[in-house]
Amino acid sequence: MTDPVLRKTIFLKAPRAEVWAFLTEPDKLAKWFHAPKQALSQGQKLEMYGTTSGDLLIWGEVKVARPPEYLEHTFTVKPMGDAESLVKWTLTEVTGGTQLSLEHSGLTASAEAFGMVLSLDKGWDEHFGQMRSVLNDRVAA
Repeated sequence: MTDPVLRKTIFLKAPRAEVWAFLTEPDKLAKWFHAPKQALSQGQKLEMYGTTSGDLLIWGEVKVARPPEYLEHTFTVKPMGDAESLVKWTLTEVTGGTQLSLEHSGLTASAEAFGMVLSLDKGWDEHFGQMRSVLNDRVAA
């Protein structure tokens, strides 16, 4: 049996530096995902809070941060118990914007844990949709 790995890629009408800011800066993360209290940087704890509840939802550690091209952090949520997974973000410059790729690995491979994989898969789709709305649907000032 193969361990499940979630892979997602989207295209954004924004330069890599701006997409990087939306992956690492608290005020920008809150617009499409969850809000940390501090910017994500290498070697720092990762703690993401619900934008409305204020509850700690996601935690881990930022392992690698190479602006504006690559971010890697561990990822745990309450339903996963003590299980730790790994999220890798790759930002590639393309004509007209940025290709953003996510790889979420280290997920438990069992029939009982498959519901968590489905939930994370759906959640990343929803959050990527929100990021698209924020970055692609902006009105020029």
